[in-house]
Amino acid sequence: MSCKPQSPSELSEMISDLNRVAHNLWWTWNQGAQEIFHDLSPRSWQNLYHNAVAILHEVSDYELRVRLQDPEFCCRVRQVITDFNAYMSDKETWGRHNAEQLLKNPVAYFSAEFGFHETLPIAAGGLGILAGDHTKSASDLDIGFVGISLFYREGYFQQQINQDNWQTEYYTLLNPKSLPMEPVVDPKGEPLVCMVEIDLTDVYFQVWRVNVGRCVVYLLDSNRPENAQHHRDLTRRVYGGDTSMRIMQEILLGIGGVRLLRALGIEPSVFHMNEGHAAFLTLELIREKQASGISLAEAMARTKQECIFTTHTPVEAGHDRFGRDLMAYALMKMANQLRLTIDELMGLGRVNPKDNHELFCMTVLGLKLSRAANAVSELHGQVSRQMWHVLWPECSVEEVPIGHITNGIHLMGWMKGPVRRFWQRRLNASQEKNQESVNPPASETTSCCKNKPERQLEKEANTIEFWQKVADPGFVSDEELWALRYKLRRELIEFARRRLLIQGQRLSQSDFIAFDQLLNPDALTIGFARRFATYKRAPLIFDQFENVIKLVSDRQRPVQFVFSGKAHPRDDEGKRYIQRIIHLSKFSELKGRLVFIENYDVHIARQMVSGCDVWLNNPRRPLEASGTSGQKAGCHGCLNMSIMDGWWREGYDGTNGFAIGGDSHPDFVEEQDRMDSENLFKTLTSEVIPSFFNRDAQGIPRQWIQKIRRAIVTLVPQYNTWRMVQDYATKYYLKK
Repeated sequence: MSCKPQSPSELSEMISDLNRVAHNLWWTWNQGAQEIFHDLSPRSWQNLYHNAVAILHEVSDYELRVRLQDPEFCCRVRQVITDFNAYMSDKETWGRHNAEQLLKNPVAYFSAEFGFHETLPIAAGGLGILAGDHTKSASDLDIGFVGISLFYREGYFQQQINQDNWQTEYYTLLNPKSLPMEPVVDPKGEPLVCMVEIDLTDVYFQVWRVNVGRCVVYLLDSNRPENAQHHRDLTRRVYGGDTSMRIMQEILLGIGGVRLLRALGIEPSVFHMNEGHAAFLTLELIREKQASGISLAEAMARTKQECIFTTHTPVEAGHDRFGRDLMAYALMKMANQLRLTIDELMGLGRVNPKDNHELFCMTVLGLKLSRAANAVSELHGQVSRQMWHVLWPECSVEEVPIGHITNGIHLMGWMKGPVRRFWQRRLNASQEKNQESVNPPASETTSCCKNKPERQLEKEANTIEFWQKVADPGFVSDEELWALRYKLRRELIEFARRRLLIQGQRLSQSDFIAFDQLLNPDALTIGFARRFATYKRAPLIFDQFENVIKLVSDRQRPVQFVFSGKAHPRDDEGKRYIQRIIHLSKFSELKGRLVFIENYDVHIARQMVSGCDVWLNNPRRPLEASGTSGQKAGCHGCLNMSIMDGWWREGYDGTNGFAIGGDSHPDFVEEQDRMDSENLFKTLTSEVIPSFFNRDAQGIPRQWIQKIRRAIVTLVPQYNTWRMVQDYATKYYLKK
């Protein structure tokens, strides 16, 4: 059968289906779909943050109809639509076999941020990326799941580096009509509008729906004409404003989110709070129950059975706290509805309810009113039990009811296109080798398109069995893996050169920096990219500055560094870290061998975790709750070099990467920083560099590639959100 559309009506149906795909973030983890939208307008794809909806606005209906007359392109579109429909209608899923009750009564997952893709920049960091990956895997597994967050119309800030190498911030207005989202409407077709009370004022909000595969995330938006400007601005920026703005955002998220679910007729089986930002939802659940006539104590007990809580930070400053006056100002009406005085309300968020000097803590509220709580790695669980032991003084530290589920990443969402094709080819070759039948594939006999669907790789890539094959040189040879590594390193370097050229032109620096000669495709490339919180110690490697200079100057065994990341707008110390690194990249012997790529986002992260040879992670232990950036490196053949903190403490086995120091740390910060700096340089010089440059007669680093194989086999199938979401379902969602 021909791939070319046979009639105008068939053509219209294909265009409608393609629009349906564009408005579902499924395309962000389907390579075939991304290539369709890229090919429609490569320049717009690059300039519009790889936004499928914006591409379809850019391409006229007439042009699209003409393009679909190309049989090869039409066939690819058909394949993508077929894959999407098969994904959405699949009934043989983990969720249907193991968590069917969640399909009837879904998990309501509340998070102040969701990081899905560079198209929709409403996340500030790892918390949001984790929430986005959680959603994608809930969809893959077919877990009943509804996300609740806020639509920040200016998103998170865009970063520019000025002439003084200092981070500056600016914001861009997001246009919902050009984003993969749609308004939620009532039965009359009008925008659905709900309301929360803040500071004795009725604050109204509308809602946007984001389709994420089978799952839905609802984004609350207070930018309504009925509201005063300061209430309209609650959903202006991610974590924008002062503590007054923060408490109002969290009232909207928690209380407003519950009211939205009621308005939609959704009855969750469990309310999952991703950090303390959403903990006010417990107050709304209690208010509902009291309104039905039951006592406060009984309402609290029943609410507790409906909620679970995930804590992400072992840093005291990371837990939102509010004073009595602010609580009275923002929540007086809620207190009255709960029939509580402000001091009694304050007690719900205090370790000691009677201590009038203690601030109200959102994490305390969440922990007190949840049937279960978890940290996000084994070590973080230990730290959290110690931190919150005061809430359960009758228990030993080990008995504090905070468990752990180690974070993961959505594998197919982070796997770069060339790597996806690489593993798809290996999967195809393996299947063809084992296939007894000599009949040609159906796709070759029924259409002009020989592209195989991605659905099989998506399922295989989350199994232990698939990645165990990588240990076999017959499945993938050393030479093939090394060729892949060179391709990915080259792509990163050329990406960095393009970005740095743009940065340099803006700052009029093109006269004295030869951007096309930055970085060396033959050098060991070490990457560091994340939030520039000071505890992550971005410049730690340069504490051994003179020794690092010797390393990068070694022509036989060259080393180079690629950095990226944003500091919080109010974190001047983090900005100084950025300034120091950029200064070294321009005005020291590291020039050309150290670069900083500005405006870190999901797209830059994907380039870096794939193109770097080593992913550097050196937080001040035990302040890295989990850390997931290094988990994205594995399938690309990038090795981790990390402090034994967060997930790496569990993942490292001595053969699959590099450890900086041991499974302990000094009590004093100064001593810890000194020891970690020494251990980092020692690991780099005695293990990493020799292994990378130890080549055989064919020029292949066999020892290095063996570590890549071990990393893939031991880490990729374990540290992903398929495993993580299954853990949540079996250990928390389905248990009461």
